[in-house]
Amino acid sequence: MQFGLIEMWESMAALPRAVAILLIALSIVSLYRLIERLIVFSKARSKSKVVAPKLTNLLKQGKVQEALNLSTKKEYSRSHLARVTAAGIRHFMEGKESNLSMEEQIETAQRGTDRASTVFTQEMKKGLSTLGTIATTAPFIGLFGTIFGIINAFRGMALTGSGGIGAVASGIAEALIATALGIGVAIIAFWCFNYLNQKIDVIDGEMSNTSSEIMDYFVQKEQKGS
Repeated sequence: MQFGLIEMWESMAALPRAVAILLIALSIVSLYRLIERLIVFSKARSKSKVVAPKLTNLLKQGKVQEALNLSTKKEYSRSHLARVTAAGIRHFMEGKESNLSMEEQIETAQRGTDRASTVFTQEMKKGLSTLGTIATTAPFIGLFGTIFGIINAFRGMALTGSGGIGAVASGIAEALIATALGIGVAIIAFWCFNYLNQKIDVIDGEMSNTSSEIMDYFVQKEQKGS
């Protein structure tokens, strides 16, 4: 028997072949999730780049209500900076209307931006648990296929009555394909998982900076007014 991939695939038993197909499907899911999330992240960054300068100019001019109206527009709903800014302004104004002290208004606005950041982060992490699951289980799925393939190889040796490594070499080679696939799929999923988490960490940092800038703005505004 030749040890080419096509020849080994054609001679594989049903279960190892099903395992291989499953692993290939999981690799496709991992790559799909990577591309889908990158598109979402790209939209968030592009929308934020457009709206951030506008919000900064409005706040510098003291147009707080206009800044709130802009940040809550539907076209900027995917912007993480717009979401955080809107939450901070809204909660600050609600605190002011409730006659809270300046310190309480700042605390209320800070909690609002924190909640908005948390909600947006959870939205960004959609599907990442799938990648984590694939990364941790793919090697075991491959090992399952390998073990079954080796059992079949030794069973075939027992049925034919032939011995030696040559009798089972081809069967073991076929079985080890499942292990190789499992490890390969796990590497792909793990890389995608870490890469997307790094992107989310950057977005979290931007939201944290925006929240801090909004709080500083309110403090300075109150100091100028007093």
